[in-house]
Amino acid sequence: MFLLLFFVLLIQFFSHWIFEPLASFFEDVLEIRSFLFIALLGLIFLFSTKDTE
Repeated sequence: MFLLLFFVLLIQFFSHWIFEPLASFFEDVLEIRSFLFIALLGLIFLFSTKDTE
């Protein structure tokens, strides 16, 4: 049981160590100021599909 708990804590530590800088970077890049611009680009891309029928 303690061995399983040790492995789970080890996996959580390494996943936090690897993905925390990446998440922090995306949090800084995708701030609320740029959310409107990104959402607008997403909507334009979503509705700009060409009808190929």
